[in-house]
Amino acid sequence: MSENTPATGPYVPVTDTDVVVVGAGVTGLYTVHTLRARGYRVRGFDRAADVGGVWYWNRYPGARCDVESFDYSYSFDEELQQEWDWSEKYATQPEIMAYLHHVADRFALRDAYTFETSVLSAELDEESLTWTVRTDAGETVTSRFVVFAVGCLSSAQRPCIPGVDTFAGASYHTAEWPHEGVDFTGLRVGVIGTGSSGIQSVPEIAAQAQQLTVFQRTPNYSIPAGNKPLDDAARTELKAVYAERRRLARLSGGGSPFTTYPKKTFEADEEERRAAYEKRWQLGGVLYSKTFPDQLVDRAANDAARLFWEEKVRARITDPAVAELLIPGDHPIGAKRIVTDTDYFETYNQPHVRLVSLRRNPIERVDADGVTLADGEHIGLDALVYATGFDAMTGSVDRIEVRGRGGRTLKEAWAAGPRTYLGLGTDGFPNFFNLTGPGSPSVMVNVILAGEQHGNWLAALLEHLDAHGHRAVEATADAVEDWVRECRDRAAATLLMEADSWYLGANIAGKPRVFMPYVGGFKVYQEIIDEVAASGYKGFELI
Repeated sequence: MSENTPATGPYVPVTDTDVVVVGAGVTGLYTVHTLRARGYRVRGFDRAADVGGVWYWNRYPGARCDVESFDYSYSFDEELQQEWDWSEKYATQPEIMAYLHHVADRFALRDAYTFETSVLSAELDEESLTWTVRTDAGETVTSRFVVFAVGCLSSAQRPCIPGVDTFAGASYHTAEWPHEGVDFTGLRVGVIGTGSSGIQSVPEIAAQAQQLTVFQRTPNYSIPAGNKPLDDAARTELKAVYAERRRLARLSGGGSPFTTYPKKTFEADEEERRAAYEKRWQLGGVLYSKTFPDQLVDRAANDAARLFWEEKVRARITDPAVAELLIPGDHPIGAKRIVTDTDYFETYNQPHVRLVSLRRNPIERVDADGVTLADGEHIGLDALVYATGFDAMTGSVDRIEVRGRGGRTLKEAWAAGPRTYLGLGTDGFPNFFNLTGPGSPSVMVNVILAGEQHGNWLAALLEHLDAHGHRAVEATADAVEDWVRECRDRAAATLLMEADSWYLGANIAGKPRVFMPYVGGFKVYQEIIDEVAASGYKGFELI
């Protein structure tokens, strides 16, 4: 049947549920809500004990969102927007969890989920085009549709260092932090990794530890958050303009109500450029990479932003030799996600904090008492913190055995890198969707609005199938190939390909070097998926 040929008669499958949603993070929760509101039977599963997704696991000291609280929140319900009071410009992990608990309670979402349960597999029945989902609790569920909302940053990556299992002290991973917290008072602590979780946690750990050694492989760009408390007056002012704030966010590239400077970098004179950089510096965080519209496509423009950043950061570090180690020299600013910090660089001015460059002096091995470096130095430690990030974008999908047509697994289909149409469907896997993941804006934008964007589009698609008597929908091979090329070409036209980032899977040995997110921006992506829907879902076969 062609992709636009209507079926005749309603399709009424015999399944346990209509939709299985895997994941109870921000995207999964919204997907459950919007599908149930449209009358679909939904079963949700999550390996955690409660809602929260990445925020359930990422409880390390200093964990904080790098999108402003008023924007990193759901927009679908005006009463929800008005009733919730954020206490800070950038919310901490506990406050974000409290918010997600409130959302789950307010919209009765928990009863859709089975928690502390991992989905092991999802297998297509090619005759009925339904799915059989199996869990580690021994449950088997049949469903018309399977929706993964497993998150791009939820599969912890541990380093392969000889002897890690012999360490006699306490070991922690920032992505699997104990819920009861950790007291480092009086301890000799080592932190391995200076990505986002390392940069956020180092100042907090330094405040407790007797001695802190930070093991850095790759220095990263980080900008002060400029965090501040929000009082009643500030909250009232922000809530009064919520509608306009959301409108601007949806018209932006990143899903936040901020746009780039109206001129290209060198269309402004030096004084004007510095003023623009300073304004973004004061705003704080990741948006510095989008100060000027050409900053991530023109190397000279990028260098201008980088030099301003270096000037600011060197002024914060007492020892020029330490500053030299902390200044990146291997990638353009913004080619990796800029980190949002609180007093990170100043932490190295403290006498009990030491920075070790693993590029100059790698870790040879870990033993019972600490770490031995390549030059033979042994550093005694009581606790080790692995801030080594994630198998990003695909790691959580890879944990589940998904079998489509002909018994082919999704992992096999994605062996050379993720292959999707619109970041939603994959040929050979009808009625299977992966939300806010590779092939979509996902980690390049405000993921809460991205989750609403995908959830709304998916719900409209399922209603369209039912209204026209279709039993299944599947991306065509040509559409997938075209979208993979589109994503690749858009990334190649930027400086994003010049960094060994987790966007490309560069932090995982043997992973194909493919830029996985869609970089066209939130607004452009919305226009594309809207046009696909308006056309009768071109690029999909409706069966």
